[in-house]
Amino acid sequence: DTPGTSACDPHSIDGIFECFRAAYAYRDTTLYGDLLDPEFVFVYRNYDLGIDVTWGRSDEMRTTYGLFQNTQKIDLIWNATASTAADSTSMTVVRSFTLTIVFTPSDIERIDGFANLTFQRAHSGDPWRILRWRDESNF
Repeated sequence: DTPGTSACDPHSIDGIFECFRAAYAYRDTTLYGDLLDPEFVFVYRNYDLGIDVTWGRSDEMRTTYGLFQNTQKIDLIWNATASTAADSTSMTVVRSFTLTIVFTPSDIERIDGFANLTFQRAHSGDPWRILRWRDESNF
C-alpha cells in the first residue's frame, strides 16, 4: 500500500476523492488507473480554438504518467462541492480544486478550477469509477 492512503476507499464518493488526491500526491499511476472506468472520457475546453477536446482512458493514462514522471511534487486539494446529482449507481459531482505542480523549485504551476466528475458503478455495493471528467478550469 502507498503510505497515506488509508482514507482511500473507492466504495464512497469521499473515498474516491481521497484516492484521486493520493494518486497525485504519490504520483501513483496504478492507483490512478484503478479509479478510471474502462469507458473513461476526459473533456476540456480549448478556448483558443473555441472547441471541446476529448480523449479516452489510454490517452489519459499516458498523459498522467508523463505528468507524474516530469514533476517533483503534485499537491491536489479538493475544495467545496458546487453541486451533486446522484442515484445508487451514478453520481455527478462538480467540485473546486487547487492543484500545485512543482516541476522544479523555480517552475511551479498553480491551477484553481472545477472538476465536473461523473462516477458510476454496476451495483450499489461496488466501488465507484470515474466515467467522465470535464475540466471546467480556465487556464
